[in-house]
Amino acid sequence: MADSNGSAQAAEGRGRGIRATGRRRKGPTRRRRALTITLCALVGAVLLGGAGLGYVYFKLNGNLKGVDINAALGQDRPKNVDNGSMDILVMGSDSRAGKNGEYGKDEGGARSDTAMVVHVFKGHQKASVVSIPRDTLVTRPSCTKDGKTVPEERRAMFNTAFEVGGPACAVKTVESMSGIRMDHFIEVDFTGFKKLIDALGGVDITTTKPINDRYSHLHLQPGKHTLNGEDALGLVRTRHGVPGGDGSDLGRIQLQQTFIKALMNQVRNVGVLSNPTKLYNIADTATKAITTDTDLNSVPQLTGLAKTLGGITSDRIDMVTLPVEYDPINPSRVLPLTKQGQLVWDALRRDQDIPKSAIKGSAGDKGGTSNYVK
Repeated sequence: MADSNGSAQAAEGRGRGIRATGRRRKGPTRRRRALTITLCALVGAVLLGGAGLGYVYFKLNGNLKGVDINAALGQDRPKNVDNGSMDILVMGSDSRAGKNGEYGKDEGGARSDTAMVVHVFKGHQKASVVSIPRDTLVTRPSCTKDGKTVPEERRAMFNTAFEVGGPACAVKTVESMSGIRMDHFIEVDFTGFKKLIDALGGVDITTTKPINDRYSHLHLQPGKHTLNGEDALGLVRTRHGVPGGDGSDLGRIQLQQTFIKALMNQVRNVGVLSNPTKLYNIADTATKAITTDTDLNSVPQLTGLAKTLGGITSDRIDMVTLPVEYDPINPSRVLPLTKQGQLVWDALRRDQDIPKSAIKGSAGDKGGTSNYVK
């Protein structure tokens, strides 16, 4: 009986695990939102480049915010491998300041709930995306914030890197974990995600099972739906109301990954070329929503990246979660699986596909929700 109770408690812990606090959860939501807005922003920038409107460039440039990651980190970074590939760290801030306060209490600091390492292969025709759960316990390297050094910490939650040292510390932590130099950094927030979805006119999805989540206020029957910004945010946040899911943020990550692909398809078919007003609204919303590294914080620079990514379709993107296991000390946290994780990072470093063996035995891709949204 004791063993049975222990198993039940562990399962309950996993259900509670990888969970954000606050009235509305701050889990992989932002991470999903992050890549989503990034891709839309880049598409918008490409289209504006074709329009050639100088005053629009000036206006949108004023929207963009940049962080000088290179200056903050200096030379203590992995080697920059110039093989035609590209690695981008895409994150979301969970700040509750300003309009984001409706999603929970402002606790005085922003964290990154989750992150995505987007690896664009040489030739720029396909990509691999590695999601890092926010509650992954890592060795966070020493970082600097406001001129003060924050010492290294072992068994630190991954999302605290952004809190203690901002984007530069988040980049440094990912580079320390992966041994891969990040070429770019992009961050986005809650409100921007909702506004962008609404500017796009909603996103079309098909659900294969009912989703009823009283926490995210989302109720969808199986079938086709056009989600507005609020509903889309509910979808990428939900984890309680999905039958067959494990109730954790790991399951929510899978749901979000399928949503990204649906959104990418929607962007490709939005028809903004024939509607300059809609085009401008999308680009204006997207550029206000993101913060980038200083190598990307202008419309021409975003346009260049957009053109680089323009040939990648949703079926050419492989999405996985960093191989992890539940922490035996605290089942509300996860630990990286060292050998499998190394297979993931080695593959990206060599510009190769991530082998299936890398995610074998990982809890990260077993959330049970991978086929819920099309």
